[in-house]
Amino acid sequence: MSSPVSAEPVHPLTDRVREALAISRRGCEELLPEDDWVRKLARSEATGVPLRIKLGLDPTAPDIHLGHTVVLNKMRQLQDLGHTVIFLIGDFTSMIGDPSGRNTTRPPLTAEQIKVNAETYYRQASLVLDPERTEIRYNSEWCDPLGARGMIQLASRYTVARMMERNDFHERFHAGTSIAVHEFLYPLMQGYDSVALKSDLELGGTDQKFNLLMGRHLQAEYGQEPQCILTMPLLVGLDGVEKMSKSKNNYIGISEPANTMFAKLLSISDVQMWTWYTLLSLRSEAEIAALKAEVEAGRNPKDAKVALAREIVARFHSVAAADAAEQDFQHRARGGIPDEMPELSLAGAPLGIGALLKQAGLVASSSEGLRMVEQGGVRIDGVAISDKGLKIEAGTWVVQVGKRKFARVTLG
Repeated sequence: MSSPVSAEPVHPLTDRVREALAISRRGCEELLPEDDWVRKLARSEATGVPLRIKLGLDPTAPDIHLGHTVVLNKMRQLQDLGHTVIFLIGDFTSMIGDPSGRNTTRPPLTAEQIKVNAETYYRQASLVLDPERTEIRYNSEWCDPLGARGMIQLASRYTVARMMERNDFHERFHAGTSIAVHEFLYPLMQGYDSVALKSDLELGGTDQKFNLLMGRHLQAEYGQEPQCILTMPLLVGLDGVEKMSKSKNNYIGISEPANTMFAKLLSISDVQMWTWYTLLSLRSEAEIAALKAEVEAGRNPKDAKVALAREIVARFHSVAAADAAEQDFQHRARGGIPDEMPELSLAGAPLGIGALLKQAGLVASSSEGLRMVEQGGVRIDGVAISDKGLKIEAGTWVVQVGKRKFARVTLG
């Protein structure tokens, strides 16, 4: 989809424009239409008028994880080139529920849930974006005033046939799975956001391509220059298979403790690490290529992984926190125990090991605790436990489950 031929002057492709294009392309899945984006960059460079770059996130959960920061990092890179970035909180669209990639209707959130989640979103996003240069908007600003009449007029600008070309709707229809009428409104409302904001570029994950193209279509319908779209890959989570998601428990939350974040980052594979560098690191591509060449020449890949973990922990906490997290990780790797851990008192000695682990909050159930014992994942005062029938006597014990869960338990 290319925008209509314009009578505007052709602006030169300067070195700065080429640099901006290279930064735009880094790690991206698609940049559409690229010729239009080059033209916009050249015009901005020649006129000194920054481009308007939009990212919308629905506050469907109270926290942001590293997967969300892939597009936030791209926003920051473009922000550092001098463009205007708009962090759009979809407080209105959250009440519809994004059907992207869904095979069932997504339950809409209540206004109260949205308000609670939205309060943390921008604060966390500001750990990546420069808050002094970020325009924050809520799409209820223009969606609420539309009313029934405006919604009908908006819906008249797109056909059901085109809507049914969307993969998730197409598959659900042919599978006989229900599609609620309000789900058709979601891409329309997301596209209307681009009209309201006069967006030049909209970012999103690869699963958002249909919605982003809707923005181009509606801008043309409303007589605006259509936005370009830039899609970023979905970050694969800690399991190395599925996209990062809280529901799959393969995520790293950006508000997690520094030590936990560092340890989780060190758990990714040596192969996966390089994709994470491209999508999450703020290092230049040349720096990353040089580091990768050193590893290929024989340098321990763990050095590169530690460097990535330090960078990300420092970004969301501090350099001092990254130093402390690295020391804590090395201490644990040597079989040591952390200096700080939860402390609690329990009664009932002698207490079965499964019950002890559950009551200490180290496992969800006694049966899970016994499975961990069977798998060799439980230590008391540094000694591995293998007896599922063990009863713990009165005293104070350092109890460990797996590599990262510790508690100092005083049992009476």
